[in-house]
Amino acid sequence: MIRMKARAPTARGAVLPAVWGGVAVGYRFGCPLAQQDGLGARIVTSAVFLAVGTGLIVHVRRTLLRELRQARRVARAAQSVVLRPPPPRLDGLNVAAAQLSADRGACVGGDLYEAVATEHGVRVVMGDVRGHGLAALGTVAAVLGSFREAAHDEPELGRVLRRLDRALARHLRERARAGHPVAEEFVTLLLLEIGRDGDVRALNCGHPWPYRISGTSVEQLTRVDPLPPLGLFPLPTELESHACGRLFPDDSLVLFTDGAEDARDARGRFFSLPTVLREAVRDHPVSPQSVLRSVFRALLHHTAGRPTDDIALLVLRNDRRRGTLPRPGTTDPAKPPLFEGEPVAWPGPQSTGRSR
Repeated sequence: MIRMKARAPTARGAVLPAVWGGVAVGYRFGCPLAQQDGLGARIVTSAVFLAVGTGLIVHVRRTLLRELRQARRVARAAQSVVLRPPPPRLDGLNVAAAQLSADRGACVGGDLYEAVATEHGVRVVMGDVRGHGLAALGTVAAVLGSFREAAHDEPELGRVLRRLDRALARHLRERARAGHPVAEEFVTLLLLEIGRDGDVRALNCGHPWPYRISGTSVEQLTRVDPLPPLGLFPLPTELESHACGRLFPDDSLVLFTDGAEDARDARGRFFSLPTVLREAVRDHPVSPQSVLRSVFRALLHHTAGRPTDDIALLVLRNDRRRGTLPRPGTTDPAKPPLFEGEPVAWPGPQSTGRSR
């Protein structure tokens, strides 16, 4: 929870209202012109009090703007700690991520994402907390904090998911003890693991499946039915991650929250994310950063700059050099090293610091 301590008005802040009030009172009772009933005297008196009122309004407005700027600085600082930007390169993958908050003027929301390099491969989480804005930030912090530990500690994705489920349950119990309603709190969540050979495994709890970009082709990573969102039902006894094929060199994955595909225009039409992705990669290979720019530009145009839900996107591109990752239908009898110029034995990752 983020708490902002209210400050009592300082002496400097109280000087201007006191001066304006003193001017008004002094004029009313000390100026002979204020005691006269003539038209000219009344006009002057009205002008004096109008000036006093205008000065007070301007002072209050400036004070409120200062407080608003301070609140936004605190929100940005909170976001930089809770929702850290991923490193641009992560164990051979080019990574880019961005978020768009539904709250006008806000810079935090209910979406979460993280990518970390571990001894088990690159592990990625993308999630969506029910609600948006500062109210959902506590749940985002609880889930991401658990993921950052479990991703390194647990050898299996299923055990990572169980750790996240327990962390969410503890957070909701604490909120319930504090008197907050938690009966309908839940989190949709997608866990991905990209192995050193490009193998992709996933666990999905009510979250949209990502899109795979291969050349100019854009298709859903898989169509397997997801599990229920976290927080609504207990996890099944057996949690086996789903194999989703391989991420070949120059292929990309686009992870997103449902705010992207649920975005509507003025006529009620949904945003077509696959169409925008195909247009973005139609002419030439693009970087994750350019994909993000294309999608967010199209989203803002589609919603006329007023999205109704938080939107987060994370793009990963396999920039590992081509080697022995044959695409389907090809053969590789020589079996050269896994990546060109590198031995087969990978030296280990470098330290990098709802369906509608």
